[in-house]
Amino acid sequence: GVGMLLPSICRYHARLFRHVRLFKKIRISAIIRVLSVESSKKYDVDHIRNIGISAHIDSGKTTLTERVLFYTGRIQEMHEVRGKDQVGATMDSMELERQRGITIQSAATYTTWNDYNINIIDTPGHVDFTIEVERALRVLDSAVLVLCGVGGVQSQTLTVNRQMSRYRVPFIAFVNKLDRQGANPLRVLSQLRSKLHHNAALLQLPIGLENNFSGIVDIVQNKAFYYDGQAGETVREGDVPCEMSEEVDRRKQELIETVANVDEQLGELFLEEEQPTNDQLHAAIRRATIKRAFVPVLVGSALKNKGVQNLLDGVISYLPNPTEVQNFALDASRNEEKVELDGTRDTGNQFVGLAFKLEAGRFGQLTYIRVYQGCLKRGNFIVNTRTGKKVKVSRLARMHADEMEEVNEVDSGDICTLFGIECNSGDTFVTGSDLNLTMESIHVPEPVISLAIKPENRVLFGHLSDGSAVAMA
Repeated sequence: GVGMLLPSICRYHARLFRHVRLFKKIRISAIIRVLSVESSKKYDVDHIRNIGISAHIDSGKTTLTERVLFYTGRIQEMHEVRGKDQVGATMDSMELERQRGITIQSAATYTTWNDYNINIIDTPGHVDFTIEVERALRVLDSAVLVLCGVGGVQSQTLTVNRQMSRYRVPFIAFVNKLDRQGANPLRVLSQLRSKLHHNAALLQLPIGLENNFSGIVDIVQNKAFYYDGQAGETVREGDVPCEMSEEVDRRKQELIETVANVDEQLGELFLEEEQPTNDQLHAAIRRATIKRAFVPVLVGSALKNKGVQNLLDGVISYLPNPTEVQNFALDASRNEEKVELDGTRDTGNQFVGLAFKLEAGRFGQLTYIRVYQGCLKRGNFIVNTRTGKKVKVSRLARMHADEMEEVNEVDSGDICTLFGIECNSGDTFVTGSDLNLTMESIHVPEPVISLAIKPENRVLFGHLSDGSAVAMA
């Protein structure tokens, strides 16, 4: 009896397998369509922020990025570094990163907050991988400098600060880990001024410290914020605690004086002894931050889910959009004369993009491109201005950590990836063959140790050349 039923059972399972496989294909296609719709949504250029998250090792950069992705709805649940829950943080996609609990390579993603598109690059904190920070800051418009509330300004903080200065990157400071024993945001503020020589002031004060850290007070708005829910996802506004009112008033006056020293409009109000409105103070902070004359200091604890949403508000309020940052290219046809690029989203502008990173991943070789001008569409031909080679853009995507999300086009201010493009890190791509522009490349520090590898034959030499191009990019 079993022998007679076996062919029928096999046919049934074969049909079932075909249906399941078809369902999976439909489901995967639907997911790709959803991702394409989300990825292809166009934003006005003033609703775009390109930020890097940089800091000394173990200051909480990746934990902060994980919270940002969660609160903005980019991921459905949060995971911790070191893979304690056998999953690991989203931006630590390498197995070694999850084992060690450190960031080795910079990872790109993007998300939305209050209808603003925020492109994020999470960078390493170890000095061994500082070239990854260099790449990121070269193409980003602004940054968040994360400082440990206990350690304050540390050795790699000095390095990151030099890199930000080299590329004239405006940034806001986030004093993290205020739940830890020994946390002191006032000491960190003092170090920002004395060690990094920044004109900085607090925009927020913590309500309690260490185990008593329960929320923050916004000095500008004169409001208290608390974070309810299992993951701090519900932000509750309240009145400033009575015992903090005097300090809040004192810190606000200090903030006004600090910004008035570097902003002409606020300075005039200060000299006339007029109290600025909240809108006037916000606008002055933004102007001073964008021209790197002032550093806003925000506070919180990413691990304890406090202050992250307010940090996102700060990114939108105080950091520049792509048109508020000057970007130049060198025109080889005019003796390398500097040409300012147009960051507006005008379809009449010719495409100019910089390849700032190459990566050999599971999708093959990826070339990370920052679009500085114009629009790039799938199917367009682009020219490498260094080699003169013309190639077709067959696939175009944006990255979410190690996940690829294909798009049909990207515009000025976007960060995207191309497939199968032979180039070096620092190469400039254009769509017009008449454009002979070259973007300034990244600063590469002198190596501490030099080694040589010699292949045994020509075949291995080819493999070594390909691998070296990716490793050095």
